[in-house]
Amino acid sequence: MNTKEDILIKPKPSGLEGPGFFATSIDKAVGLARANSLWPLPFATSCCGIEFMATMGSHYDLGRFGAERLSFSPRQADLLMVMGTIAKKMGPILRQVYEQMAEPKWVLSVGACASSGGIFDSYSVLQGIDRIIPVDVYVPGCPPRPEQIIDGILKIQQLVESESIRRRDTPEYKALLSKYGIE
Repeated sequence: MNTKEDILIKPKPSGLEGPGFFATSIDKAVGLARANSLWPLPFATSCCGIEFMATMGSHYDLGRFGAERLSFSPRQADLLMVMGTIAKKMGPILRQVYEQMAEPKWVLSVGACASSGGIFDSYSVLQGIDRIIPVDVYVPGCPPRPEQIIDGILKIQQLVESESIRRRDTPEYKALLSKYGIE
């Protein structure tokens, strides 16, 4: 049974309030809505994908964090979760999936293989997905525990909530995309 001390209440955005109204900036309201309604696209190739399945299960229940609706269509997803070993031949497919996603989009690199190639230091394995697409949050581990994946999702939510809705139009963001050859 939950007690009042067990329930974490999210603070409302700062703003003017009073009887019958609440005012805040559009950035904060949109950030709060986006952060709590992420639609992840799992791009799982090996053992990290199995840990993600455990994260989605009833014991860990990722749905509590607003990311319950998995999207297997890049055009409907806003969070790309790359999990497992990415072969160099798979790199162009991963990049195409990333480019098909609508803005705003975020990337979570799960596990040692997706983040740095892991133990596979060979000619056929991509040594980190950040060589072909920009990554927002890295989750370490081989494979990472479900708690670590949840922590990565929470870090993405913090990033989404604090991001300005105009960030995607800034010269810095456009320079980042052009560094990856993305228009």
